[in-house]
Amino acid sequence: MISICRRLLVIASEDVGLAYPNAIVIVKACVDSAMQIGFPEAKIPLAQATILLATSPKSNSAYLAISNALDELDHEFIMDIPNHIKDAHYKGAKDLGRGLEYKYPHDFKNNYIKQQYLPDNIKNSEYYKPQNNKTEQNIKKYLQYLNESN
Repeated sequence: MISICRRLLVIASEDVGLAYPNAIVIVKACVDSAMQIGFPEAKIPLAQATILLATSPKSNSAYLAISNALDELDHEFIMDIPNHIKDAHYKGAKDLGRGLEYKYPHDFKNNYIKQQYLPDNIKNSEYYKPQNNKTEQNIKKYLQYLNESN
C-alpha cells in the first residue's frame, strides 16, 4: 500500500500539479485515510484519489521549473547572491554591504517590487512557464499585472 500511496502523491504534484493545485491536499487526505484504515477498506479512498487524478486537468510546469533550475545549477557556475538580499541582521553586516538598498516588498503596491534576487549570471533566467489551463493562466495574468504595475 505504501508504494501506491507514494505514487498517488507524486502524480498529484508531477502530473496534475498547478492545473488543479488542491489535488495534492485531497490525495494526501485520501492517502492518510487509507493508511489509517488499512485494507480492505483502504481501497475506497485510494480509488477516490485515483479517479480524481485521472479526471483532473494536467500540468507538469512545477516539475519542469524545478528540473530547469536544478539543471542550470549543474551546468552553470553560480555566482554569489546579490548583497542587498543577504542576511543583514548581525553586527558588521552593513560594513560588508549586506542588506543595503534592499526593498521590502510589503512596503510597496501589491506587496511587490522589482529587484534582483538571483546572481548576476542567471538574473534573467526564467524557470516557471505557465501552461494553458485555467489556474496557470490566472497566475500568468497576475504576474503580468505585477510587472506592469511596477
